[in-house]
Amino acid sequence: MEGYILDWANMLLRWVHVITAIAWIGSSFYFVWLDNSLTKPIAPDLKDKGVDGELWAVHGGGFYNPQKYLTAPKSLPENLHWFYWESYSTWMSGFALLVVLYLFNASTFLIDKNVFDMSPGAAVGFAVSYLLIGWIVYDSICRLFNKNDRLVGILVALYVMVAAFVACHIFSGRAAFLLTGAMVATIMSANVLVWIIPGQRKVVAALKAGQPVDPSHGKRAKQRSVHNTYFTLPVLFAMLSNHYSMTYAAKNNWLVLILIMLAGVLIRQFFILKHKGKINVLWPAAGVAALGVVAVLIAPQPRPTVAKAEGEPATVSFAKVQEVVNARCVQCHAAQPKMMPTAAKGIKLDTADDIKSHAQLIYQQAVQQKAMPLGNVTQITDDERALLGQWFEGGAKTTN
Repeated sequence: MEGYILDWANMLLRWVHVITAIAWIGSSFYFVWLDNSLTKPIAPDLKDKGVDGELWAVHGGGFYNPQKYLTAPKSLPENLHWFYWESYSTWMSGFALLVVLYLFNASTFLIDKNVFDMSPGAAVGFAVSYLLIGWIVYDSICRLFNKNDRLVGILVALYVMVAAFVACHIFSGRAAFLLTGAMVATIMSANVLVWIIPGQRKVVAALKAGQPVDPSHGKRAKQRSVHNTYFTLPVLFAMLSNHYSMTYAAKNNWLVLILIMLAGVLIRQFFILKHKGKINVLWPAAGVAALGVVAVLIAPQPRPTVAKAEGEPATVSFAKVQEVVNARCVQCHAAQPKMMPTAAKGIKLDTADDIKSHAQLIYQQAVQQKAMPLGNVTQITDDERALLGQWFEGGAKTTN
């Protein structure tokens, strides 16, 4: 029942996480677009009210006229909407999902002994510390060099690259990609929690009290908001990367992660400038070039063939296939697995019939994508993957 309950928790938390992430990223994209699409008001009464920019839009059969004030309206409205729960709920659901899927199954999902041999407890400690240290270092950079936005941007980018390299040399590839994304997402949500919303509250409180507004709150919030905008696409890739083992299982996976995240930043830059009416195709071209480099780096190599003695039939003996499955797969995929409370994803490979019925899945996950075993925890070799591939391509027979 424990595995069944965890599967339900995984599914429901992932659902909530995606919904809240759509809300957060959607509102972020909208306000970046809105900020860069406003035009100076023509009507004198709007200028007198302090309106610095406005936009007319049509959506769903209705007309909308959002207006941005240079400081604030002369009298603050009673109902003022604050955009923060989208951020908080996204982070909380994401962290809960991380706990359920990765921290509760650290030996399977966090650890790859070929990368770094550690205990499950140490892996959990490293993972949580990785998120906290990410925020501390980022926030320190912003505090120390807050008067030089360009320098801050360069230092933050360098730190994320170093963090990605470190993660890929401590955790399994899949976990390293996800944790790097989670670290950046933690920075984004902490920006909202620690700086953006508190700064806005101080501004509103000063306005209501008729006191001068400290401009540093707006400047700091703007800086952190801009950072969040550039973080968005890299985080989205990191969150989706667990579906694409060709990236996180690559030999130099840290470089793959850095290049794809860089591509996301370059593409985002194009759209930010486009909203301002500046179209420069060099930005997306550079992003596509980075993706092209990745495609070359992780291109599949010719798979080794299984050596055959003279006169041996071309097909692989099923006994050898079952031997590999028993050594590398049944620890998680069995009626009573050793590494999990129940068969992972309900897939069992105890018998010849089970192996035959899941032959396509074995071929996809263990041979083509090399996604299984997770983190290669059971140390499957390339020759064994080749043997499984040759067996499947020869008809996946169980009688020879």
